[in-house]
Amino acid sequence: MNIQKANAGRRLSLPAFAFVFLWAFAAKADFEDGLEAFDGGDLKATVAEWRPLAEAGDMEAQVALAGLYLSGTGVPLDPVMAVRWYRLAAERGDPVAQLNLGDLYAKGLGVGRDLIQAYLWLSLAIAQGRQWPAARRAEIASLMSPEEIARAEAQVESWRPAE
Repeated sequence: MNIQKANAGRRLSLPAFAFVFLWAFAAKADFEDGLEAFDGGDLKATVAEWRPLAEAGDMEAQVALAGLYLSGTGVPLDPVMAVRWYRLAAERGDPVAQLNLGDLYAKGLGVGRDLIQAYLWLSLAIAQGRQWPAARRAEIASLMSPEEIARAEAQVESWRPAE
C-alpha cells in the first residue's frame, strides 16, 4: 500500500497509519496461525484462520484457501470455489494466483475451458518473474489460432490490477 497516495494524494493520519500497520501485522499473525495449524494437521483451525483473512482481501490467504478447495483439503473438493479465490487474488496482481488461474482455464477445471484467458493469466505471472508458466503458455499457444493469440496479447497489454 502506498501510504502517501492514500485517499487521492492526502497523507494518512498517524492513527490511520497505526491502524493499517496493526491490521496488517495481525493479519500476518493470523495467516501464520493458520499455517501452523495446517502443518499440525488441524485443517478446521486452518480454514477458520484463513477464511476471514481471504474474505477481508488478504491475497496470501485467498491463494491458500483456493489451494485447499482445489485439493479438497479441509474443505469439500470444489474447483469452482478454487477459481473464485484465485481470481480475487489474481485480479489484484498475485502471480501465484495468476498462474494457477491460467492453468485452471487451460484445463477447464472449475471454469469453462478458455485458452485466451489461460494465456492471459499465465502471461501476467510470467511478467512478474515466474518461470514455469512459460512452458505451459507455449503449450496453450500451440493450440490457439494467430487471431486468438493476438486477442490474448491485447488483453495482456491492457490489463491493470484491480484495486
